[in-house]
Amino acid sequence: MAKYMLLIYGNEQRWETMSAAESAEIDAGHVAFVNRAGVRILASGQLEPSSTATTLRGTGTGTGDEPAVTDGPFLETKEVLGGFYLLEAADLDEVVALSRELAEVRHDHSGVEITPLVHHG
Repeated sequence: MAKYMLLIYGNEQRWETMSAAESAEIDAGHVAFVNRAGVRILASGQLEPSSTATTLRGTGTGTGDEPAVTDGPFLETKEVLGGFYLLEAADLDEVVALSRELAEVRHDHSGVEITPLVHHG
């Protein structure tokens, strides 16, 4: 079985101002996803707003230099990472089929990125 990271991206301003009905639709999608994926979910979480992030960035050659520590996200972007799932599944087709439960894949202000994890033996 392979492992896949599902990264849920979206427009943070839209998330903060969405209607109760839209929020309920997204929550229902996550409940449906969790119910369908079951034990294939190895980890999951919703992230706090990007303004709470702390970034460490290299300042030199990478040979012992101390990283710079700054408040906020790594990059300023319209879409931010809002949550994730780590799944174990037979193949990408299975993960795509499961991901169709998530309402974020149907909204114009969000999306789900699926990336396989590297297997090291």
